[in-house]
Amino acid sequence: MIYGSIVALVTPMSADGRLDFAALKQLVDFHVREKTDAIVIVGTTGESPAVDIHEHRQLIEKCVEFADQRIPVIAGTGANSTAEAVELSRFAKAAGVAATLSVVPYYNKPTQEGIYRHFATIAEKVAIDLILYNVPGRTVVDMSNETVLRLAEIPNIIGLKDATGNIARASDLIEQTKDLETTFALYSGDDATALASLFLGYHGVISVTANVAPYLMHKMCAAMRTGHPDTAREIHFRLAGLHRELFVETSPAPVKWALNKMGMIEDVIRLPLVSLSEAGQHKVIAAMHQAGITKNQ
Repeated sequence: MIYGSIVALVTPMSADGRLDFAALKQLVDFHVREKTDAIVIVGTTGESPAVDIHEHRQLIEKCVEFADQRIPVIAGTGANSTAEAVELSRFAKAAGVAATLSVVPYYNKPTQEGIYRHFATIAEKVAIDLILYNVPGRTVVDMSNETVLRLAEIPNIIGLKDATGNIARASDLIEQTKDLETTFALYSGDDATALASLFLGYHGVISVTANVAPYLMHKMCAAMRTGHPDTAREIHFRLAGLHRELFVETSPAPVKWALNKMGMIEDVIRLPLVSLSEAGQHKVIAAMHQAGITKNQ
């Protein structure tokens, strides 16, 4: 089981819009140095809707290659087609990832029973650890806690990324899964409420902020796990501006701009998303200064 800060990694691109694998290697090395606990490749922050299937596979393969077993790699393999999610999961398993992260199907609006069967089918057809991903702000459909609990009974469904930011629901999930603590992990998918979720008992956070402040996010999670909540709270307040402003416009535009300012990647994002506006830039740079983030740390 993976504990701590898991970065929802951006996908670096060159000025002509192609994938930038040299920059990807630098990002992986950066996260290894800064003690990030695991990497999610090709998730929402990795612009999974904007890469084609060939690029999606390349990103998984290259990330596993660059990580070289120094850090666990979790592959985003979600799709609104169950068959496509199965295909991507099979590929990720063959590539050697530690686990997959599979989002609730978007656009086609399945029922709770449809969501259950979607994930149960993936788990049945691909023998790899699978982390569920509930982000109703992106998918429209909200996977209920009851559906999560049903799915948690399937042996190779080993966790949930909860991006609702709903602390009441987080509290209920902690209570309902207390007997599964060593087999089913709960991860916050909302940086602003991550500390509160960790305090309740979540195992970690799958974080956008960790792209630009990896060591601080790792240290915050480690402090909670080792019984130092005051240290964790201090870090949380230091990063609070980033938690807010990295979503001032549609992610990952703000975090890609921030990484460009740090000298890590080109500020390139694929349509239909666009680069961060000037107004947004002022807010992000102020948050970076508050957190003490400047050039490559």
